[in-house]
Amino acid sequence: MTKRMLIKNGTIFTASDTFSADILAEDGKICRLGPGIEPSAGDTVIDAAGLEIYPGGIDAHTHFALPFMGAVSPDDFETGTVAAACGGTTAIVDFVIPGKGQKLAAAVAAWHEKAMGKAAVDYGFHMALPEVNAEVLADIPGVVAEGISSFKCFMAYKGALMIDDDQLLQVLGAAKENSALVSVHAENGDMLTHLMKRFAGEGKTGPEYHALAHPAEAEGEAAHRAIVLAGFAGAPLHIVHLSCDEALREVQAARVRGQLVLAETCPQYLLLSDELYKKNGFEAAKWVMSPPLRHVLNQDKLWNGLRDGFLQSVATDHCSFNFKGQKEMGKGDFLRIPNGIPGVGDRVNLLYTYGVRSGRLSRNQFAAAIATNAAKIFGMYPGKGTVAVGSDADLVIFNPARAGEVSVKNSRHNVDYSAFEGFKLDGLPAFVISRGQVVAEYGKFTGKKGHGRYLKRKKFDVREWGF
Repeated sequence: MTKRMLIKNGTIFTASDTFSADILAEDGKICRLGPGIEPSAGDTVIDAAGLEIYPGGIDAHTHFALPFMGAVSPDDFETGTVAAACGGTTAIVDFVIPGKGQKLAAAVAAWHEKAMGKAAVDYGFHMALPEVNAEVLADIPGVVAEGISSFKCFMAYKGALMIDDDQLLQVLGAAKENSALVSVHAENGDMLTHLMKRFAGEGKTGPEYHALAHPAEAEGEAAHRAIVLAGFAGAPLHIVHLSCDEALREVQAARVRGQLVLAETCPQYLLLSDELYKKNGFEAAKWVMSPPLRHVLNQDKLWNGLRDGFLQSVATDHCSFNFKGQKEMGKGDFLRIPNGIPGVGDRVNLLYTYGVRSGRLSRNQFAAAIATNAAKIFGMYPGKGTVAVGSDADLVIFNPARAGEVSVKNSRHNVDYSAFEGFKLDGLPAFVISRGQVVAEYGKFTGKKGHGRYLKRKKFDVREWGF
């Protein structure tokens, strides 16, 4: 039987337009937009009078059920996507990270097994490349054919995930040949290793030294080097979780030169600072992530970069670890603290309050930052990331009159703390809709495990960015 949903009387905000219209969805797709659409018998009808309708959020940077630093992140594809849905996100892109010597196809199969039948919203995969050799390069066309059109290279985590400049050049060349996009974790791994060894030798082992061992200069240098290498290879580049002005300036300079360099930042870099490392004792381990939190003066620079289009999107780098029993593994040695924070359920709400309601972003820029640009970058647009006839009926409908507060008490993350505890929220999602089904209503999950479908993504299209 045909399933239809009609959303009446709403104001719709896309990345480019603002308009009033009713939305009719049939079998998960938007089939009509316009005034005065009348319901038929059996339609699900939502009255959105006084509410704001946006494309459903896309978090293009998550790590669910990830083995990392001797622990496994507790949010899997069920709990992570339920949290995403309750927070206004209707699609995620997670990272397949192969083991050394593992075939890329085998790693993809393992990630499909993690997600199959569990995800509450739609999901896609990126492919990380912790090693680069002839066999890996030969596997890239097959990976792209499976709808994984983005590859991540690490310039940090020496001895584990880090690749060198020659290997990065090889990946950039192979990706260009296959119309794929390379993302980089931009930190100078040699600088980090040097500092880690120094602090360990000096007995400086508290979590506050994690930030000092990951200085902004290391991120700026790596961003510069990655941009130069991408320019040399004639390939587009994407920088993940950009955290500081040193790296942002490199992106800005490249774009002014006419080079196609794209970048994301994260809520933690827009809203939290390295002061959290200085006043919380070992509890500072809750915010140990890479890159770390930066000096507060970086925040306005990042907000401006987002507003001005040098940063295209806001993702989370969601990689949750419990403070008890997992982060605590690093007591006495900050190098053993599992890196990462929970955030997939908070991203859209935080961007709405501290971006839109605080006047830093227009509502159209908000739509671009939470959904549209990620959809364009990662081969999901216009199926996702906009409100248009033919697009998936993925929507987040905000009630600007509702207030709330971020807290572990009401979080759907499967961890024992909130990275944004106490942040006030001015406006909350009333309804979150995934392919024409309400999956969350005022923070309560109303969807079902297994609703999410795998997203076979298109190849990277430079024309989306005027190149």
